[in-house]
Amino acid sequence: MNEQQLIELLNELVKQPNESEWVEFKLNFHSPEEIGERISALSNGACIHNQAFGYLVFGVEDKTHNIKGTSFKAKSHTKGNEDLEHWLATRLNPRIDFTVYEFDYDATRHISIYVIPATKNQPVGFFHQAYIRVNTITRKLNEFPEKQAKIWKKEVVPFEKEIAKDNLSAADITKYLSTETYFDLMKLPYPSTQQGVIDKFIEEGLATKNKSYAITKLGALLFSKNLKDFESVERKSVRVIVYKGKNKVATEREQMGTKGYALGFEGLVDWISSQLPANEEIGKALRKETRMYPEIAIRELVANALIHQDLTEKGFPMVEIYTDRIEISNAGTPLVTPERFIDAYLSRNEKLADLMRRMGFCEEKGSGLDKVIFYNELYQLPPINVIVAENRTRVTIYSYKTLNELDKKEKIRACYQHACLKYVSNEKMTNQSLRERFKIEDHNYSIASRIIRDALEDRVIKEDAPESKSRKYASYIPFWA
Repeated sequence: MNEQQLIELLNELVKQPNESEWVEFKLNFHSPEEIGERISALSNGACIHNQAFGYLVFGVEDKTHNIKGTSFKAKSHTKGNEDLEHWLATRLNPRIDFTVYEFDYDATRHISIYVIPATKNQPVGFFHQAYIRVNTITRKLNEFPEKQAKIWKKEVVPFEKEIAKDNLSAADITKYLSTETYFDLMKLPYPSTQQGVIDKFIEEGLATKNKSYAITKLGALLFSKNLKDFESVERKSVRVIVYKGKNKVATEREQMGTKGYALGFEGLVDWISSQLPANEEIGKALRKETRMYPEIAIRELVANALIHQDLTEKGFPMVEIYTDRIEISNAGTPLVTPERFIDAYLSRNEKLADLMRRMGFCEEKGSGLDKVIFYNELYQLPPINVIVAENRTRVTIYSYKTLNELDKKEKIRACYQHACLKYVSNEKMTNQSLRERFKIEDHNYSIASRIIRDALEDRVIKEDAPESKSRKYASYIPFWA
């Protein structure tokens, strides 16, 4: 929200006759723990009262609702050596994507506001204790089982179906969303009437109509002309950071997406590709002017990060480019284990995934990881690596290394991914196929044999026909096959 929107929001909040279970006013800061308890209580209260957000406002008298201003700077305040915002976020369970704003109401009155999304299907706790506001007092939620039950029984509306902006006219739909992009990508003729456009968007779940029109979060995420028009999805913009070296010490440039995913996807991939170095020589397979990384693999991984992110979690999709690797990450932990990314498909955002596939941004079936691994092998790159940590999923693709430069774990991972690729292609990995993957000369077959033996000992692959005594024609499959 911009400053004018924040002022308008504050003016609306102070019109409330009293503080409530989802609105609390304070003049000044008392303690980080108090804010954590209030965030828990207001998120739970907003859920019970069917409010999209709860609000904790600093700079307003609680009894009179007079706007006095505050000395509390919520964005810059720290708890020990840690930003207060991060300290709070990591102690809430489940983590909710609250937003902190600071602005000057006028020349003499500074305001800080926490905008807190209503929880879904479970109470929000702080330090393992959930809270609720009763009248103007914050209490432990477990003291009020009937309120607790309302949260657990609340019907969960998928993030994609939630409303991003309501009380709109038909003209507002085309004002905020690029409707032309939808019809272009779907290869459909553009309707001759505005109502025809709106009806199609309602049919796809991109907009709704009750008494007035509204844009869903799915519509805003995909087709917004400017994500800043939608406070609830603005922070899901994709961020791309280019670093000068192999660590985060020095940033060379940074780009933040401003358009909906469908509008900005091609430009995003093009911009990422423009930041990647060309490889001097990639094995024996490709010409010297080829770029270091296969663009088609980058495209699939970026699309996956958008589709499989946990939209209810705090955080945004991010692409980080180092001199020796690219890391593509998204908020949330995957619904399938990383070892099964290549053959299993399960998305928590089914409608988003369906539209992205139909518009041609990603694979029709599966995660597209088979394509990523195929081109990774073609470019003679080290195996990709998937790490799930700190409630984020990160996929790393590395720059070229010779086989001798790979460590044992990398060789085993490459062997496993090669076995997976062969299996989903209805083939089996052999010593010969692994030699082709690593460009090992035939007379050095023992090098491939050693890698296969290490992978067998690590139990990431297994023999396809263990009863066979022939080593020469042995074939191998992934451990899960």
